[in-house]
Amino acid sequence: MREISFDTETTGLNPRGGDRLVEIGGVELINHVPTGNAYHVYINPQRDMPEGAFKVHGLSEEFLSDKPLFEQVADEFLEFVGDGTLVIHNAAFDMGFINMELERCGRRTISNTQVIDTLEIARRKHPSGPNSLDALCSRYGIDNSKRVKHGALLDAEILAEVYLEMIGGKQRALILDPDEEDGLIGSGDAGSEPGELGSFKARPRPTPLSALLRGEEFAAHKAFVAGMGDSALWKKYVG
Repeated sequence: MREISFDTETTGLNPRGGDRLVEIGGVELINHVPTGNAYHVYINPQRDMPEGAFKVHGLSEEFLSDKPLFEQVADEFLEFVGDGTLVIHNAAFDMGFINMELERCGRRTISNTQVIDTLEIARRKHPSGPNSLDALCSRYGIDNSKRVKHGALLDAEILAEVYLEMIGGKQRALILDPDEEDGLIGSGDAGSEPGELGSFKARPRPTPLSALLRGEEFAAHKAFVAGMGDSALWKKYVG
């Protein structure tokens, strides 16, 4: 399963009102494991940079003036995305800009069926909020100290960590090798939902662990359980 933790930076909030993309960042995950493969590009928006947007990401009109136009990177961007699922925090915002830019240069747009919105996941898991990316980093103990200003690639990297924690942690099924299907504790069914453990085959220990209880301790525990009556759950485990 291929997913891309994804973020953008823009000149403002309204893709249909003249605002444009200025940065794209994406981090590839295979079976919920970062591969180290990433996509990052700055884009010349062919317009001025409003002061409010500059304060958010620090990308000036001068800095972006020699960067490629979106049309020049559209094909390589679509090739990187491929049929992977985009993982985005507040997906409606980023996809509004991406699909606007794709339409402008006559390329195919990306369907909502190819997108996971981590903000929606966060709102279901933590209905009382807050659910901003910074708040989720604090909740899950993720270091975001480098996030002095917003940056698409850095935010995509941080979002990947947040996403993996929200669906159960980096090793949620203990699948250390993405190509390994059998023989590992926690190898999940292909149909398992994110964050759920499927059926698995556990290998028995070649040498059983020695008992930690001494004879008199076991006898004392057995006597204690006997006093709990026939309905005690311990009866299933103490012979």
